[in-house]
Amino acid sequence: MGATELVFIFVVYLLLFGAKGIPSLAKTMGEAVRTFRNATEDIQREILAEDRPNRDSRGFSNVQQSKGKADDEPQANMGDGPMNNPIAS
Repeated sequence: MGATELVFIFVVYLLLFGAKGIPSLAKTMGEAVRTFRNATEDIQREILAEDRPNRDSRGFSNVQQSKGKADDEPQANMGDGPMNNPIAS
C-alpha cells in the first residue's frame, strides 16, 4: 500500500467513526503488527532449527555412526566366466 491509500483509508475511518476512534484504531493496528512480527520470527526460528544439525555444546554432531558389518557396501559382480572361477577350468 502506498501513502495515498493509507491517507484515504484514514480519512474514511475519520468520517465513519470520528476522532474518538483513532486511539482504538492505533492500538488495534499496533497489536496486529506485533502479532505478525512474532509469527514471522517463530517461523524463521522453526526453519533454522530444521536446517541446523543436532550438535552438542562442543560443536560435534550427535548423530551416531552404525557399527555394523560392511554388508551395506555394494559388491562388485565379476561375472561367471572361466577367468573369474578357476575351479571350473
